[in-house]
Amino acid sequence: MAGLVSAVAALGVSGCTRSGSMEGAGPARPGGRVVSPFTGLAARSGPVLAVKIDNVGPARPHTGLGAADLVYVEQVEAGQTRILAVLSSRLPPKLGPVRSARASDIELLGQFGRPALAYSGAQSRLNPQIMAAPLYALPPGKAPGAYFRDGGRAAPHNLYLRPERLLGQAPQASAAADIGFRFGPPPEGGRHETGYTVRYPAARYDFTWSSAGKKWLVAMDGVASRTTDGGRLAASTVVVQRVNVRDSEFRDRWGAVSPYTQTVGSGSALVLRDGRAYDARWRRTAAQDGTEFTTPSGAPLNFAPGQVWVVLTGGR
Repeated sequence: MAGLVSAVAALGVSGCTRSGSMEGAGPARPGGRVVSPFTGLAARSGPVLAVKIDNVGPARPHTGLGAADLVYVEQVEAGQTRILAVLSSRLPPKLGPVRSARASDIELLGQFGRPALAYSGAQSRLNPQIMAAPLYALPPGKAPGAYFRDGGRAAPHNLYLRPERLLGQAPQASAAADIGFRFGPPPEGGRHETGYTVRYPAARYDFTWSSAGKKWLVAMDGVASRTTDGGRLAASTVVVQRVNVRDSEFRDRWGAVSPYTQTVGSGSALVLRDGRAYDARWRRTAAQDGTEFTTPSGAPLNFAPGQVWVVLTGGR
């Protein structure tokens, strides 16, 4: 408990630092258009919205997930996973299904300044920490007009978000800024890779290189991942970030311990881009700082421009 409270306090509720400079993100363009620091592509200059997404079988197919700049995969209870989608460049009309937040989200989102967070709720003992964090925490109770239930799906997998309405409740949410990612030509070396699998105790992600589409096609639990509004899910860059996943102080309603995914520190990673795999190192010195990815020699490791998936998995 003390460790998490200290982490929240260290983040503060106003300005945050950024690792590195904005050189990797590119210059501003006329008409409010910039090169997104999250994707390396031309984008609108918009606030950051993070959304917790349900990810068990009954929650699929997702809606709006293809519009995310960043897709984080986190382990939750019983070896399952949830998704934290980060959006800024573009907003879909609706997104979901939306589920509950976890303690790990506070630390992970610290690098985004003060973003808006959409989620269905949280455990009662965690709620005070979320409300004290540098977030615009906006569950349905605080932004009821931004959420709706889909009558064609069974609860709890039927809560959806209208992103534009939610951001109307967080007009001061931080704009997209440097979080340490760099985009550009690939480094030398690497190895040819056509597919890669990440396994959790009760979930599996497969990434298959499409030479025609120049992206990594996503499959979950052996099934091709599609959205209701945009076709097949595909990433330009996949980062398999090996982190410390430990027990938290929280349990779900059935008594299962909630894992805590620690994203401050350093460790190894694997970066998939352009049909090749690159060994990498990651480093994040504090919760308010971004995450730097480098080659084993210490040079910045560029991502391919486009949607980035960061798969947070145990192991250093």
